[in-house]
Amino acid sequence: MIYSNSKPNYCLLITLFLGLYFYSFSQITSREKLETQKKQLENEILKINNLLFSNQKKKKSTLEELEDLNFKINVKKKLINVSNNQVNDLEKSIKSNINEIRKLESDINKLKDEYAKLILKSYKSKSEINRLMFIFSSKNFTQAYKRSNYINQFAEYRKKQAEKIKIKSKNIQDLNFELNKQKISIDKIIDENKLIKDRYELDVKSQKKLITVLKRKEKSFKNEINKKQKRADLLENEIQRLIRIAINESNKKSRINNINEFSLTPEAKLISENFFSNKGNLPWPVEKGLLVQSFGKQRHPVVKTTIIKSNGVTLATPQNETVRAIFDGYVMSILTFKGSNPTVLIQHGNYITSYSNLSKVYVKKGDKVSSKESVGEVFTNPSTGKSLLKFSIFKSSLPINPKDWIYKL
Repeated sequence: MIYSNSKPNYCLLITLFLGLYFYSFSQITSREKLETQKKQLENEILKINNLLFSNQKKKKSTLEELEDLNFKINVKKKLINVSNNQVNDLEKSIKSNINEIRKLESDINKLKDEYAKLILKSYKSKSEINRLMFIFSSKNFTQAYKRSNYINQFAEYRKKQAEKIKIKSKNIQDLNFELNKQKISIDKIIDENKLIKDRYELDVKSQKKLITVLKRKEKSFKNEINKKQKRADLLENEIQRLIRIAINESNKKSRINNINEFSLTPEAKLISENFFSNKGNLPWPVEKGLLVQSFGKQRHPVVKTTIIKSNGVTLATPQNETVRAIFDGYVMSILTFKGSNPTVLIQHGNYITSYSNLSKVYVKKGDKVSSKESVGEVFTNPSTGKSLLKFSIFKSSLPINPKDWIYKL
């Protein structure tokens, strides 16, 4: 029958439609997110190989070798997990598409059965005379009008059923095409993942050999870590001492007694405010670099019983990489500390940025610098071939985490 007393539940239909839309959208978003993560990790592994493992002729200490290897293994582990998640996501999507194809095929079969009955009914009453007689045999004009409408609606309904069959058939074709694409993608990811896992296993074997050496010499490695930490602490203490001296000098000039903050000129206040307003969007201190040590207290990546501390972050860079100021400011000091390479301190109002382990310095105390202006060059260790920049940010003399300030650090 064409007429029905029951009204369609539009709210239910809209809810179902929106549910399907947002489910499909979330699947696409999830897939794009995983693909972005995968590309970022692949890019990070490429940087690790270029910056930490490119110069194999240089002899690293066992501890350094193990630190670098651990770093690479952890990133590869993340990449394997992301690839596995991609496979799982595609498998779910394939399963969903197969179920949808089955449902559409079932719907098409029902529509075709119904359409066949309509065609048969239409064939039996196809004579124009029969249609006219059906209308003219009406008892009154109202009934004739209704019968005429019925015939028109019947023809329109048949047309719509044919259109539905056409649309659902097209949907099946599209889903089958998407299904084949997903199956190709999943095979490609599985092949790539196998290659990553093979390389990962080789790295793990090397790691196990180095760990065996480490266990035999753990005490000497602890001493090596502690010596490095003491050198780092001396440098960081000296940086903070220089900042405190600068704060005292600024307060003496303005005759203000505040040991915690700089006494700022209107221009310096504006620089300070602009520096703060750019939090999270400040440029990297180098154009190309890789974060190899984070801010704050943390367990040593190899000797887990030892705690290391950093007032900033350490970035591995290419050789002779140019170091640049992350914001407008003034060169507060050039620190040449015994047992370490030069450090440049730049003041940005109430904020100080520190660039340590430089081989060359292009600025002098009192110079005005602009954002991204070159201030020096990263030192490359001739023994290991590694170029490492230690970068810190201070609010007055208090160290703060550069990750919160530098864009995508």
